[in-house]
Amino acid sequence: MRTRTILASLAVFFAGIALAFAADMSPNMGTWKLNEGKSKFAPGATKNHTVVYAPAGDMVKVTVDGTDKDGKATHSEWTGKFDGKDYPVTGDPNTDSRSYIASGKHSMSMTIKKGGKVVATGKITVALDGKSRTVVTMGDNPAANNTAVYDKQ
Repeated sequence: MRTRTILASLAVFFAGIALAFAADMSPNMGTWKLNEGKSKFAPGATKNHTVVYAPAGDMVKVTVDGTDKDGKATHSEWTGKFDGKDYPVTGDPNTDSRSYIASGKHSMSMTIKKGGKVVATGKITVALDGKSRTVVTMGDNPAANNTAVYDKQ
C-alpha cells in the first residue's frame, strides 16, 4: 500500500511538472511566419521565414527555415531548455550554440555563440494576445542588428 501511495504521488508530481512546463512555454510554442512588412533588416541579414517551437520530451526543439543574404535556403535546429545554458545549434555555419532564458511571462533573452564567443544577443517578446512576436537581435556584425516580427500560424 505504501509503495502505491509513493508511486501515485510521484506520478502526480511529474504530471504537474509537465503541465507547468507546457504552461510556461505556451506563448512561444507553435509555428511563426515572418511578417516582412513589419520587420526591419540590416543589409546582408539572414531572414528566418518560418520558426517552429515544438516540445521534445522535457526540452523544446526550435526549427528555423529562411534565406541568407544571397537568397539561398537556410535550415537550422536547436533543442534545449529555456534555462540560460548553451545547447548546440545544427545547420547554421555562423553559430554553434544558443541559450534562452525567460525574462518575463511573454519574453525571453537569447545568447548566440560561435566557438564559445558571443556573436549576438536578442530578446523575443510575444504579444499579450499571443498572435505575434518580435525578435530583436544585436551583434558585432551589422547584419545581426535586426527587428523581425512574426505572426502565429
